Amino acid sequence: MTVAKAVGALVCLALAVFFALDQDTRGVVLAAPATVLLAVLAARDLIVPVRLAPDDDGLTMVVGFAGRHHVPWSEVTDIRVDVRRRLTSRTELLEVHTEEGLQVFSSYDLGVPCKEALAVLREKWHQARRRGTC
Repeated sequence: MTVAKAVGALVCLALAVFFALDQDTRGVVLAAPATVLLAVLAARDLIVPVRLAPDDDGLTMVVGFAGRHHVPWSEVTDIRVDVRRRLTSRTELLEVHTEEGLQVFSSYDLGVPCKEALAVLREKWHQARRRGTC
């Protein structure tokens, strides 16, 4: 996906240059923002490839473009996978419920299938409970 975003940014940049040379203002107005958006999304994927990281103390989540926020296990209220089926598609999202709100991660964000991430997170969460840090 990161490569697709970067290639898309390059294609949009080429279109913006072509439209600028052709003096087509509408084309430039469409292609230039698309170039910037795709480039920013590709850069985010390169700068912060992992969006969720568990440790013994809690979860570190990416917030915003590249900020990080640590949530202690004591503030995690639930972790589950939400599965949606529509016609021929199936979507899985990992939901992390905390006292502050809900964070949602796709398998692309996690780098592994959501159910694998769920198993790891629940094990860490239960270990923290057994240690009494929750």
